[in-house]
Amino acid sequence: MAAIIRHRQVVADNWQLLKPAGDGSVAIPPQGDVIVPLSAWREQRAALVGRAGKSGVWLDSHEDPVLIAGDLNHLEVVAVNFPQFTDGRGYSIARLMRERYGWRGELRAIGDVLRDQLFYLASCGFD
Repeated sequence: MAAIIRHRQVVADNWQLLKPAGDGSVAIPPQGDVIVPLSAWREQRAALVGRAGKSGVWLDSHEDPVLIAGDLNHLEVVAVNFPQFTDGRGYSIARLMRERYGWRGELRAIGDVLRDQLFYLASCGFD
């Protein structure tokens, strides 16, 4: 099992980050906690809500969090993908999720994230 840093502690990560196949489809397992790309959430929302296990969505840095604002009650995790450590749009997404949309669940940074960024990530609302 992988480990992540959450609330300044290294903890086990039981979430599966599901990535699209070459054709863009995402295979959703029948159980377990999964984080899916926004496109998969929009296409397979009903199946994800009705399955065993928790669901989370990942937003790429160019995707607007308003696209999931109405579904936040169905999500346990929102992940924000940093395609490059120099791309700061993820920080803005985090602030919007916490301040505009009132997200109190787990907010995680994925992608090209450096240890040097942990303080800044936390100050914007990432867990």
